[in-house]
Amino acid sequence: MKELVIVGGGPAGLSAAIYAARAGLDFTVLERDGFGGGQITSSHEVENYPGAGRKSGYDLGEAFRGQAAELGAEIVCGAVAGICDLGDCKELTLDGGETIRARAVIAATGASPKKLGVPGERELTGAGVSYCATCDGAFFREKDALVVGGGDTAVEDALFLSTLCKSVTVALRRDVFRAAKRRVDLLKARENAAILYRTNLKEIRGAGRVQSVILSGPDGEEERPMDGVFLAVGVEPLSGWLSGLPLALDGGYVAAGEDCRTNIPGMFVAGDLRKKALRQVVTAAADGANAVTSALDYLGRM
Repeated sequence: MKELVIVGGGPAGLSAAIYAARAGLDFTVLERDGFGGGQITSSHEVENYPGAGRKSGYDLGEAFRGQAAELGAEIVCGAVAGICDLGDCKELTLDGGETIRARAVIAATGASPKKLGVPGERELTGAGVSYCATCDGAFFREKDALVVGGGDTAVEDALFLSTLCKSVTVALRRDVFRAAKRRVDLLKARENAAILYRTNLKEIRGAGRVQSVILSGPDGEEERPMDGVFLAVGVEPLSGWLSGLPLALDGGYVAAGEDCRTNIPGMFVAGDLRKKALRQVVTAAADGANAVTSALDYLGRM
């Protein structure tokens, strides 16, 4: 029986681990790949985390993990398949069938960008392929960028990139945007933005970095030179393992305020899995600290 189990080893989970270690809690971090770092590890460079300067996402994730380990955090390789509420504790079942119990649990498994699955996408992720314009847009100043998607996120990404890039091309597979009309009108007014309707991204090409894309539109396929590809075709919260609990969800995200308390006593949520407006490393780290503070109160350790 642990006092606390933190599920997920990204910035939220590792921030929670740092605060839990400093509080002297008996806890474990469960991370499916045994390493941790979260989505940030796929970013080529990060320059918007205060105090860290400019460094690769991998290095920043390693810094999080190293600090947590140095303080005594136990990080265990294990993917959680399910969880149930036993009243005085929660029981987590791992993929291998093992179980672990804890008086409190922090869910910090995050969310995963939907992938298109086109050739070159996986190979060039972090080398011109990005799923976060606000994270990586600054590295494409005065360059040519492609945004794929027709929803609010895609339009917001294109508007943001249009303030930095030499040109922004938006490819959407439909005849109309799903995004709010006001934002679409703003995008159409940008001189360096172009919109391609009924167009699909078929392939991303490049040797070590993105150099061109293959687009399929009404007039057939064409290859276009491109420096960056921003995919905004949706995000999937990694909340499937929580299905055994009557949690309040909103589109798969766990509903909780800034204190990270859910509707179930002893259950807390932190990071991208929490329903909130901005998902960045700095907000994930803040959630980790808040979640542990709330857990300490629940455990009577305040």
